[in-house]
Amino acid sequence: MEKKSNGESDVNAKWDACIDLSARRVVYSSLGGAFAGLLFFRSPVTRWASIAFGAGIGIGSAYTDCSRVFDVSSSSPKASSVPQATEK
Repeated sequence: MEKKSNGESDVNAKWDACIDLSARRVVYSSLGGAFAGLLFFRSPVTRWASIAFGAGIGIGSAYTDCSRVFDVSSSSPKASSVPQATEK
């Protein structure tokens, strides 16, 4: 077996975490949309739309969190780019 460098295994761990997070959020939000569709809507079209809306929410929130995991360096603003308030 080959030994992987620390950076490569770190990237693989991030991908595994993002895939797991994405799958869970899509499934759970789709189930929430299905429950809401059964509870509030009578038409099959609107029920499917609520499932799709829930899945979209899950995909969007997973994308947001995964982009934060992969882009850690840009999440903290640089000290020089933040304007300082001056008091007189």
